[in-house]
Amino acid sequence: MAVRRTKNLIELHIPSKLGYEKVAMDSAAAAARMMGFHESRVEDLKTAISEACTNAMEHGNRFGKETKVMVTLEIARTKLEVNVKDQGRGLAGKVNSPDIERQVSDAAENRGWGIFLIRNLVDEVEFKSVPDGGNVTRMVIHVTH
Repeated sequence: MAVRRTKNLIELHIPSKLGYEKVAMDSAAAAARMMGFHESRVEDLKTAISEACTNAMEHGNRFGKETKVMVTLEIARTKLEVNVKDQGRGLAGKVNSPDIERQVSDAAENRGWGIFLIRNLVDEVEFKSVPDGGNVTRMVIHVTH
């Protein structure tokens, strides 16, 4: 695991192994607290980052032993931007939220809740493939005092 801190940017490179998402969660929580986020928003952020990192490990990197997940935290005056990047082949298509009604009635596979949580816990979210390979989940959460 590598950690690099510049003026307003924190970069983490974590292995694609469950448990390491907690390093990203704790780092983001510390940054958010320094910025003055309310504790409930810190918890929202931690959940969103956990889900994004877990998705990157499982779906992007397929838990490859040699792959990493890169997490960047960019601290601005009024917002925290978090990017979670995997080393996967790219998104297969549009990233959809789960069909809750179909899942409740057992008519659909019980998947996709991570994306649903991310979309509902942060202020902005974007899922994209990047030209140099991999997928990025970009999340922004604004400070409200």
